[in-house]
Amino acid sequence: MTFEHPAKEGDENELGRFAKLAELASNLTSSAGFSVFCVLLVAAFIVVHLLHLDTSWQHLVGDAMGAVALLLLALLKNSERRAEHAIQVKLNAIAAALLEQQEGDWGQAHKDLQKAIGLEDRQ
Repeated sequence: MTFEHPAKEGDENELGRFAKLAELASNLTSSAGFSVFCVLLVAAFIVVHLLHLDTSWQHLVGDAMGAVALLLLALLKNSERRAEHAIQVKLNAIAAALLEQQEGDWGQAHKDLQKAIGLEDRQ
């Protein structure tokens, strides 16, 4: 386990296994199907309480809701960190390109800026 920023782990040109999994999970949780699943889970929670079913059912539905909430929180934080890293890379590239332009020297920073502009395609 490392305490390195998740967006800095692995090769920058290739998404790591965790990043790919997080991307797939993020796509799944932003789908209409997952929203329907969450609505059904909340409806099940309400039905279980209204019907005064056994407490084991109440615990089961409550635990499922807690697990989904925890996973969504982890995905949200991962997505936030990846977006933060992408923004910082772009800002650094813009600053370097502006500095190059001010010095009248068009070089590597402008190429890095062009590369950074397409960064959201990988995120």
